[in-house]
Amino acid sequence: MIYHANQCDPRKCSGKKLARFNLVRLTHHISQLRPYIVLSPFSEKALSPEDKGARGLAALDCSWAHAEEVFARFRLQERALPFLVAANPVNWGKPFKLSTVEALAAGLVILGEKSQAELILSKFNWGHVFLELNREPLSEYAAARDSAEVVRIQNEYMSE
Repeated sequence: MIYHANQCDPRKCSGKKLARFNLVRLTHHISQLRPYIVLSPFSEKALSPEDKGARGLAALDCSWAHAEEVFARFRLQERALPFLVAANPVNWGKPFKLSTVEALAAGLVILGEKSQAELILSKFNWGHVFLELNREPLSEYAAARDSAEVVRIQNEYMSE
């Protein structure tokens, strides 16, 4: 599920593209995200394999310039993604600046759904590069026991 804030260029929007392929549902009602784990760069808890029992993943598709204000307005079950590097053309090589499809794919890999991550990334000519760039950390995050271990692994990558 993706909450779409209509703040990005529709031609470059990975969330809208996923919806065109019927791989996600878009919503304009934040209340529809309540049952899901919402990926948020502002969460204090990292996504980890211990979150596997949740109903599903959700993302907020909004401009990075407005992300903090959008996330601050809502109380949701949020999880942050650990250190990963973007492969999308807009933020190539930038840590933590993932597109919506990259964020969802990373979450799926961490939750043990790698084939689903590969499917959604396959709709983008650069999608496979995201998994290649982040192969090692994603593998380690997916093998972690809990959020604390994900953060420990992340800190090792960030100190390198």
